[in-house]
Amino acid sequence: MATKAPEFQATALEAIPKIASLARGQFRTHKTKNVEWRKTQLRKLYWALEDFKPQLVEALKSDLGKSSFEALLTEVDWVKKDCMWMLDHLDSFVKDQKLGSPDVPATYSIMNFRVKKEPLGTVLIIGPYNYPIQLLLCPLVGAIAAGCTAVLKPSELTPACAMWTKELVEKRLDSGSFSVVNGAIPETNALMAEKWDKIFFTGSAQVGSIIAQKAAQTLTPVVLELGGKNPAFITKNCGNLALAARRLLWGKTQNAGQVCMSQNYVLIDKDLVPTFIEFLKVAYKDMFPNGAKASPDLSRIVNKRHFHRIKKMLDDTQGKIVMGGELDESELYIEPTAVLVNSVNDSMMQEESFGPIFSIYPVNTLDEALNIANLIHKTPLSLFTFGNKAENNRILNEMTSGGATINDGFFHGAVNTVPFGGVGDSGWGAYRGKASFDSFTHFRTIAETPGWAEKLIRVRYMPYDFKALAFLNRLTEKSPNFDRSGKVVKGFGYWIKFLFGLGGKSAKGAFLRWLVVLVAHYMYTNRS
Repeated sequence: MATKAPEFQATALEAIPKIASLARGQFRTHKTKNVEWRKTQLRKLYWALEDFKPQLVEALKSDLGKSSFEALLTEVDWVKKDCMWMLDHLDSFVKDQKLGSPDVPATYSIMNFRVKKEPLGTVLIIGPYNYPIQLLLCPLVGAIAAGCTAVLKPSELTPACAMWTKELVEKRLDSGSFSVVNGAIPETNALMAEKWDKIFFTGSAQVGSIIAQKAAQTLTPVVLELGGKNPAFITKNCGNLALAARRLLWGKTQNAGQVCMSQNYVLIDKDLVPTFIEFLKVAYKDMFPNGAKASPDLSRIVNKRHFHRIKKMLDDTQGKIVMGGELDESELYIEPTAVLVNSVNDSMMQEESFGPIFSIYPVNTLDEALNIANLIHKTPLSLFTFGNKAENNRILNEMTSGGATINDGFFHGAVNTVPFGGVGDSGWGAYRGKASFDSFTHFRTIAETPGWAEKLIRVRYMPYDFKALAFLNRLTEKSPNFDRSGKVVKGFGYWIKFLFGLGGKSAKGAFLRWLVVLVAHYMYTNRS
């Protein structure tokens, strides 16, 4: 049986500058640049997660009503897999990258150009409440792998998870190099008063804007993982409407829809609406045979403030509830709910639900759907499309988003080794997989000029020699194959290649053509 979480306690404000200073001091020892040290920390984090698994599962149940299945799949085991994957690939990530053609012209190849991967320094990671373990510790995996020290700030809205995270990190990882600060706005403000080498924030766009403004004052780079009013498109050519309904409902039931990637609204061909609603009800019955409230799998809303925020969207809508609608404040329970609306100004269209509710908006054409989606939010975190190949490609081409999934819910964000991030006002930067390492790494270009090359680089010294410059340009500059209007001109070189290649563009094609010619020539000249 899991031990009860320690009572939530905010970190003393006067201690925060010391915590930040200690982390900076640990980085200056240069021990984090040792790759074996990084691997040891990742291994320790893996086993800490395994050993604290009962406490973390219980904490997720206490804070969010999250089932053990989701707690393991999307939180604890997710981060463990992140540790293992990073351990498997870290040696290749940290290697210097030699630069040759086409980055470095052959003339400069003797300069030994390369990119050295260096840690940025001491970083601040601020996590959200919806996935309080995964979205706080996965960036930490990237920071450790890159060789940074870090201070973590969990969400105060998930107090049990925050307290166990503090114990897990500070008791198992290198003392001082990795610390946890708990608290709310005062503690966050105190952290933001410190100088960091990077800030990684996951949360709302409103708070992200404040973080970015504050970071800009000290020229601190930031990664912002935010959210958005994500659209789903269902065209008249949707191949399997029942599957679309089931998969979109899945996106709104995991973690009670408290997922930044799930759909906020569905733009659907008007002729498909009645059938789609019936399929939603079938999928609902399959997922919750005894009703959603009795399900042991459905999470609860994190607190009363967010419960009332979501409830207000339902209270203010002019649409019709076509599935769900039950609420129970005493349990922070909101049933998975779909609302049929007829106005883009409806509360269900204009506000980000971040809960188990979404709207259905009938459209006449794909043109109309795209116009509406771009009007509501032109750079959402996610989009989903259920149509034929041409329609899906058009939607991806005409609608920008952080990520996208074709023929499913947010599967582009369900694999922990591919880059994930927003675009525009849904986020800056990306992480997961190698992108996590890259996010906390400085890519430092280095050149090494040998002493014996002095005569070769004489051209750079005063007094300048224009003849030497012209000679250098002939060696390094490529002549354009286009005129001033931008039109490609096929010059002498092109026709030489064409003739010798017998019209083939590739060396393989040219070889095969010459082979045919030579065989034909041999057979012709040796005929009896």
